[in-house]
Amino acid sequence: MEELLLPNTVTRIETDEVFAFRCHAGIDCFTHCCRQLELALTPYDVLRLKKSTALTSSDFLDRYVLIEKEDCDIFPRLYLTMVDDGQESCVFVAPHGCTVYADRPGACRAYPTGRAKSPAKEELFVLLREAHCQGFGQLQQQTPRQYCREQGLCAYNRFNDAVGTILQHKKIRQGMVLSQQQIEMYVLSLYDLDSFRKKILTDQLPHTALDADRRHALQEDEALLLFAVDWLKAALFGQ
Repeated sequence: MEELLLPNTVTRIETDEVFAFRCHAGIDCFTHCCRQLELALTPYDVLRLKKSTALTSSDFLDRYVLIEKEDCDIFPRLYLTMVDDGQESCVFVAPHGCTVYADRPGACRAYPTGRAKSPAKEELFVLLREAHCQGFGQLQQQTPRQYCREQGLCAYNRFNDAVGTILQHKKIRQGMVLSQQQIEMYVLSLYDLDSFRKKILTDQLPHTALDADRRHALQEDEALLLFAVDWLKAALFGQ
């Protein structure tokens, strides 16, 4: 396998390799990692956060999300907005911790680990060691897989891997460039689920001839997101 080029603060860690780490309110750096950061959001992050805030997906995107796309980007990137308090704090952080903890984004759950799946479906982990973080001085030990389970990442990984079949599609790796309409379809179907559902159920989009049982099932956001992945692959790649 090709060797990964990683920053000095990031190292590869094997799936079953033990590391010591624990984050809790008793350490001085508590919530420091919730400030001065760019927090990219996955579609499943937005699904969970819009439920937690009791907002529609459109309202959540308007209120809390920045959408950016550089010329070199194939897909747009969606970031959680930060508070203009001199520290670029997360909009959901408070002195006592995260106000949406039960539905916090996957990147927050995974810290200080990182996970990816290669096109060959190999699971890869890395460990991020930042100078300010005192969590590594704690005694609790675990492997990356154990940490994933303890942090409630299984569902996040499932949906992120599904979206990854779009981001890592062979046509994308071969240099496919998306039109503006395709970019809008990407945001609509994966991130603006409530608007996507309305269009699906009113037959405003192609490839959406559904029977009554399937239409009922798509009232659930999780089922709709998985449907959206398949729908978008058909729309973008013809499959």
